[in-house]
Amino acid sequence: MPIHKVLVVDDSKTELVFLTDLLQKNGFSVKTAENADDAMRRLEEEQPDLILMDVVMPGQNGFQLTRAIARNPQYASVPIILCTSKNQETDRVWGMRQGARDYIVKPVNAAELMAKINALA
Repeated sequence: MPIHKVLVVDDSKTELVFLTDLLQKNGFSVKTAENADDAMRRLEEEQPDLILMDVVMPGQNGFQLTRAIARNPQYASVPIILCTSKNQETDRVWGMRQGARDYIVKPVNAAELMAKINALA
């Protein structure tokens, strides 16, 4: 399935601007959310083709939200790439167990992110 619409979930305005700019320059349509509640509202409005998910956020964290989305039959087909400053192998393994399809460590390398997105398409 081709990826056109991306939902970026991150509580950092800097990251949201950086990732939105990067994705739009590569031809993607981008929506953003700053927390789990915001992300679920965006999902209900329009299902994206991909979710880029931060882990460390106030309230429900990215691991919890990834698990909730991956286990919901309505959204289970939407791939999630965790995009986080948590750089331990145990974090990556835990994230994949929650239902993420891939994992990238901040600061995000644009070429690496694009390669991961293209690998999903």
